Amino acid sequence: MIYENIRNLREDSDKTQKELADYLNVKQTTYSKYELGKINIPVEVFIKLADYYGVSVDYLLGRTKKK
Repeated sequence: MIYENIRNLREDSDKTQKELADYLNVKQTTYSKYELGKINIPVEVFIKLADYYGVSVDYLLGRTKKK
């Protein structure tokens, strides 16, 4: 999975894909495709997710293990 950290953070927070999709103002199917790496995640979405979870964008991208 390309964006494993995004999925792990969601699951660790006991959130559903639908809840995160609503937060990001996208459809649940779109959010699912983000997690699976089937479509590119816009920079704005990475920033919103990083702010939501209190982590760096680099962590979301898997470029670092430091949140």
